[in-house]
Amino acid sequence: MATVRKSITFTHQQDLWIKQQIEKGDYTNDSEYLRDLVRRDQANQQKLEELRAAIQTGLDSGMSDKTVEEIWKEAEERHAKKNS
Repeated sequence: MATVRKSITFTHQQDLWIKQQIEKGDYTNDSEYLRDLVRRDQANQQKLEELRAAIQTGLDSGMSDKTVEEIWKEAEERHAKKNS
């Protein structure tokens, strides 16, 4: 994968934070830390988009004739199947 060099500016406090993460041994250098932040942000954005799509699907489905207890039971069953 090709890489692109970027020049960015941080406040002194932000720079200290990054250095602390490296000193703790979580990362070997600034670039590794920043790439990890970008990857996590990408993953979070993907999860957010999936959640928004699920909410829209729910809204588009309209009102249900089921009771809250029936809906809850179905959700628990789906959860149990998914985690088994």
